[in-house]
Amino acid sequence: MIPADRLDQILARFEFLEARLNAGPDASEIADLTREYAEVKPVAEQVRAHRALEMQLAEAEVMLDDPEMRELAEAELPELRAALDQSVADLQIALLPRDAADARPAILEIRPGTGGEEAALFAGNLEAMYRRYAEARGWRMEMVERQETDLGGVKELVARIEGDNVFARLKFESGVHRVQRVPATESGGRIHTSAATVAVLPEAEAVDIDIPAGDIRIDTMRASGAGGQHVNTTDSAVRITHLPSGIVVTSSEKSQHRNRDIAMQVLRARLYEAQRAALAAERSESRRAQVGSGDRSERIRTYNFPQGRMTDHRINLTLYKLDAVMQGDLDEVIDALIADHQAALLAEMGQ
Repeated sequence: MIPADRLDQILARFEFLEARLNAGPDASEIADLTREYAEVKPVAEQVRAHRALEMQLAEAEVMLDDPEMRELAEAELPELRAALDQSVADLQIALLPRDAADARPAILEIRPGTGGEEAALFAGNLEAMYRRYAEARGWRMEMVERQETDLGGVKELVARIEGDNVFARLKFESGVHRVQRVPATESGGRIHTSAATVAVLPEAEAVDIDIPAGDIRIDTMRASGAGGQHVNTTDSAVRITHLPSGIVVTSSEKSQHRNRDIAMQVLRARLYEAQRAALAAERSESRRAQVGSGDRSERIRTYNFPQGRMTDHRINLTLYKLDAVMQGDLDEVIDALIADHQAALLAEMGQ
């Protein structure tokens, strides 16, 4: 059972936040108070619903001693006990340690792996899949860098996705995505296997990562693209090199000033993720075996087109609805990954 004093603390904190917001806090406090209030409110509501169920159960058990009410109580008790058990399970999940980055926008990176041009075409398919998923959830996807191959595949893609709980929903997508199908470039009808690498990074703020001016080199260069007047006349693309780590970031929008801002966002995200990964590795020697480790060398999923099958290898989940998945119907697999991650956290807490 969940200790009663812990539930009391949640309700007390929620009531304090509610009172502070109603009292008109200082402008410097509003953002932090509003953010915490939004996080605590659903948990506080669950606590109140849980305690209401406990009272109903206690009242029903008292009714057992009343001959006139006994039959009604016996009918209600199984349903109340089942509801209370479910309430405890829901509260345990709500009280799990939160990833501080869950509510942040995400930086999505897609690059072809083994498989040549077919891998680049598959990388383009993954781009379309995530774009449709973002649209379905009402998120905003902004392109940072996109390079195409001659056949229209994706050589490199970096995008920023903003919306509710973007990183929380997408963070388990990092890894190697493998495809099995007959490539458009294959005339003999043979099934090929190729792969693309996906990385999802939480966007970092300036306060998270301090990058001294002396640690970066900024170069401007001619924007890459499919040709046209703008490309021929404007040196607007920006390349930023982080000298200590060797990380290189580029952005090729039309505005050079905007490119600097975007490139710095991506650079901070990569440095922030490296920092998070180092901390996670220190906390757990078995990090590579955990769902959501973010290890980009790990094959996480296979998309088998001849069989219409998608398999996520981390949780042994197979769905025979590949067409829907490629159209951005990802909630079933993402929900399963989140549930598996929560179960692992609950198991760790119980040890």
